[in-house]
Amino acid sequence: MLPALTPRRRRRLRIVSRKGGRLALFVAGGLVVGAAAVGIAQLADHASALFAATTAGRPWLALLLTPLAFLASAFIARRWFPNSGGSGIPQAIAARRLHGLAARERLVSLRIAVGKTLLLAVGLLGGASIGREGPTVQVGASIMFAVGRLSPRRQPGLIMAGAGAGVAAAFNTPLAGIVFAIEEMGRSFDERTNGIVISTVIAAGLTSLAIQGDYTYFGTTGAALGGSWQGWLAVPLLGIAGGLLGGGFSRLLVLFAGGLPGRAGAALKRHPLVVATVCGLLVALCGLASGGAVFGTGYAQAQALVQGDGEVSAGFGVLKLLATLLSSVSGIPGGIFAPSLSVGAGLGSNMAALLPGAPAQALIVLGMVAYFSGVVQAPITAFVIVEEMTGDHHLVVPLMLASLIGFAASRLVCREGVYHALARNFVAAEAARSLPPPRGGA
Repeated sequence: MLPALTPRRRRRLRIVSRKGGRLALFVAGGLVVGAAAVGIAQLADHASALFAATTAGRPWLALLLTPLAFLASAFIARRWFPNSGGSGIPQAIAARRLHGLAARERLVSLRIAVGKTLLLAVGLLGGASIGREGPTVQVGASIMFAVGRLSPRRQPGLIMAGAGAGVAAAFNTPLAGIVFAIEEMGRSFDERTNGIVISTVIAAGLTSLAIQGDYTYFGTTGAALGGSWQGWLAVPLLGIAGGLLGGGFSRLLVLFAGGLPGRAGAALKRHPLVVATVCGLLVALCGLASGGAVFGTGYAQAQALVQGDGEVSAGFGVLKLLATLLSSVSGIPGGIFAPSLSVGAGLGSNMAALLPGAPAQALIVLGMVAYFSGVVQAPITAFVIVEEMTGDHHLVVPLMLASLIGFAASRLVCREGVYHALARNFVAAEAARSLPPPRGGA
């Protein structure tokens, strides 16, 4: 016969059982996030390919399709999926800061996850300069929030874990997913949530690997600066240029999101669908000016530059930045991750033309990390994610330097990272919602 369990052992067994059950729940959520990330990636790729096929040989069609897609996406988002607009990362950050199930559910829910996915495809069907990674973060946070209903006290940590898992599965960058969750979502390391984050990211990453196989997002490069003095000179130059441009982009985006002052700002706020349509038309014009290069996520252009088997026009980076800003200002659902990396690749290509003695592929990768760090102001995340995307271990130190310089230069233009600045708007809106209605006057 087995010895009878003492009350103390029974308590320990119950605790271990509960912890094991929660861990299994978190891992199951991570598996779902990974599968969702793969589905979003495939849907986005098909939508972009369909737009390219539709406008092939008929570029003028973009003048019709792009504004219509922006109008449709903005209308559907406002009518049926509120708080699904934009990147999705600010919503996930704000949800962690809020208290109460209802408040969080207005920013991260399965309903919003469905709407975000569908409307991302609508935007890409119209050639919008948006990425799928930000939406994947909000979808991941929404899935883990749903899991959190079974463990309410863990909800902030689960939202953080879902966001990190979204990044990991979207880019096949598990380390970057963990760093993003800690640096950008949490802005600190919390021992109580580290196990949740790591287990969820691992589960999401394994799901992505099982479906898509092991791959490097931009392909592996052997780029290195070596002893090239021009290459090392490019590090601070790209850091400063990328940081200032990224900070400028973020400041404009935050300015428009908060509302322009005066009558112009009031008019834009009253007519959001008109704003979305006009932004769509301007994006179409940017696309025509670039020969179609700035439409979509920008992944293909950035990958070709990183691999050294593609070229872009000298104005590609600026036009891509403008198209991404217009797409973001319009309020349609879509992220800025991949478009920002594409802008940075264009910047690196421009620097390579100015410094012909420097290795062009290395400068393109450095431009990506400098600009991206300038936009998000999360230098560790920027460095880790670009390094994992390219698998380039020869550029570790230059990438770190460019990322830190980009971060410092960006702070001269924009005081706060774009995601956290935008998250404050959602927190403020929720605070205003909870205020009692004003009393009627005499």
